[in-house]
Order: sequence, then C-alpha cells, then structure tokens
Amino acid sequence: MKKILWGFILAGIIFTSCQSEYKGVPKSYHSLLDSAFLKAGENVGELETVLQNTKKNQKEAAAFLLAYMPKQDLQSLSSNYILDQINGAFQAREEFVWCENLPDSIFLNEVLPYYNLDEKRDNWREDFYNRFSPYVKDCENIYQAIDSVNFNIMKELGVEYNTKRSAVNISPFQAIEEQMATCTGLSFLLVNAFRSVGIPARIAGTPLWTNMRGNHSWVEVWVDGEWYFTEYYPDALNKSWFLADAGKADPQKPVHWIYAASYKPAETHYPLVWDRDFREIHAVNVTDRYIRLYQEQLVGNELKEDDILVDIVLYQNENEQSGQGRISQRVTVFDGETQIDFGYTPLPTDDLNKFLKFRLKKNKTYRLEFAGAEGQQKSKTIDTGNSDEVIKIFRD
Repeated sequence: MKKILWGFILAGIIFTSCQSEYKGVPKSYHSLLDSAFLKAGENVGELETVLQNTKKNQKEAAAFLLAYMPKQDLQSLSSNYILDQINGAFQAREEFVWCENLPDSIFLNEVLPYYNLDEKRDNWREDFYNRFSPYVKDCENIYQAIDSVNFNIMKELGVEYNTKRSAVNISPFQAIEEQMATCTGLSFLLVNAFRSVGIPARIAGTPLWTNMRGNHSWVEVWVDGEWYFTEYYPDALNKSWFLADAGKADPQKPVHWIYAASYKPAETHYPLVWDRDFREIHAVNVTDRYIRLYQEQLVGNELKEDDILVDIVLYQNENEQSGQGRISQRVTVFDGETQIDFGYTPLPTDDLNKFLKFRLKKNKTYRLEFAGAEGQQKSKTIDTGNSDEVIKIFRD
C-alpha cells in the first residue's frame, strides 16, 4: 500500500514540477516526457536539469532525446552527459553547412543520438569532433565530408578488424583502447565519427545471411533524401563485397531481413545476435532497398542458369582456420590450360564473411593456382556443384 501511495505522490510531484519545464517544448512531447520522467525514478532530477539548461533552439532536441530514451538510460545518465551530447550535435549543426540544411527529423534521429545499439554509453562526441572536424572543415559538400571521414578513420583511431576484441558490441573508447573490433564495433565508430561532424548516420545489418554464413553490420549515411551504405573499410557509396549477399535477403523471413537502427520508435526492433532476447532497439526493415540495389547492379551481368558463385579463402594451414589465419594472396583459376579469372583472397583484417568470389560453371572441374609458403607454385583441383559454395585452400 505504501509503495502504491508513494507512486501516486511521485507522479504528482513529477507532473507538477515538470509542466513548468515544458516551456518551449512542442506539445506533442508533453505526454511522452511525463512517461519518461516517471520511468526515470530517482534520476528524474537529472532530466529536469537537462530541460532547464537547454537553449530555446535546443528544447525540442532535448525533448526528443528524453521522450524516446531507453529506460535504463533514463535511470542512469547524468544531465552533464546528455547536455554534452546535445551541445555537441548543435555545434556540428551550426558549423557545417550539410548539417545546417538537414530536415529536423533527420537531425534529431540520425545526428543527435548518442548510441547505436546496446553498447556502453561512452561520452564520445567531443573527442570525436576534435578528431574528425579537421578532416571536413574545408569540405564543400556532404559527399566530400563522408569521404574525408571514411578514408581517414582507421588512420585516426588505429582500430582494426580483429576477432580477439573483448566484446561484439564493444564501445567506442574500449575499441580505441584495445585497437580492435569486429564489424559491429567498427560500425559504432564510423557512425559516431559521422555524427560528430553532422553527417546523418545509422548502423545497419542482418542477423543471418540467406547462405547461412553468419551475420554482418555496416553503416548507412543520409544524403539529399536517400540512404547509402558504406563501411569502416570503405569502397564507394553503395558498393561493397556484401551487396551480393544482402541482395539475396529473404523478405518473408525476419531472420534474413536487413535492418537499420532508429532512435525513435519504428516498425520493428533491431535483432542482436549476442542478446536475442533484447528488443529495445528500434529498427526499420530496409530489405527491399538492398534487393533493388543488387538487381540494378546485376543488369547486363546476371548469372546464367548454369553459373555458380564460388567463394575462395586462403589460410596459412589447416590448423589456422580463423580470421587471423587468413592469407591475402593472388589466386588464379584455370579451365584446363586456359586462365579464366584471378583475384586476391581476403586479409586477416577483413570481415569473416568476405571472400574472393569467382563466377564459374556448375558441375565442372577447375584448377586453382597460388603461391605456397616458400614461394613455390601450388595448385588445387576443385569440382563445382549445383549451388554456391566456399572453397578453403591452404598455403602450407
């Protein structure tokens, strides 16, 4: 009975004290803020301080963050942390023309947010702004800014792909300390780097490719009304090794969908492969867009009925079949004595789902040639089947 009474008293205190703090906040947020303040419990004073100390032009941004903030953050984040994030986002909005011209809805949902998924809430924004603003200060448009961040982030942070990282969802500062992360952690870094200089960005990915070879995460950036994908190890916008896999996603099976995270509520939740019961990250289903992009890429280059894609990976030896055991080296494929294609196998720092791909014929014999550990020529005969497959070869 005492707990119920205290709940009513607390609700009354919050309602009375918070209504005065809503001055300058659009009415559409008022009921959402009422709910957020109740969820905050003993941390409600920190949230009140946020609304009290935001400038007039930042009121809606503060309300947006608090209204859709996860419960655990409402109960734990300090006002200083939240204000740092708000002030940093507006610093970018005022300084960079591409951010100044963003629709408010994009700025709020893809520049202002302080997290990607369920990572530790590092207060990264000022540090990342100091790191990446020098790269974009002379950029004339958002395309130049994206490239300036994308092609300098590894040099700036020193973080490389490595499966020995301490956690899949490693936080930005921890990844920098360890100098390693896998695709999810690398994507956190890139999203935050983009957001720190006013480039709208979000994490995207799939919990499972339709070829059943695992999951993957990457980054999307918003440019002039369109979303484009990129990665920590960049190619060009909307170009990457994984598009062929993403383009084969199954729209009928959520486990194979392509998801893009959202701060505000959206049509579904973002599935976390390391915590399958966690459903608090909002997400948009963007599967159809990736299928369309892949189909557009295939125009004039479609697989014929008797074609097959063969994925090649080269390891140091049979005992080193891990990411760190991969060797990047030229591999040539022969049909009899005729060379038909060549390419380079993935590096140890490449994503585990990345392979050297050859377009071959079904049910046919080929020969692969590559250099052994001592530089000697080695070869391996392969027989293709009726479906896409992975071929492992060994240098030793």
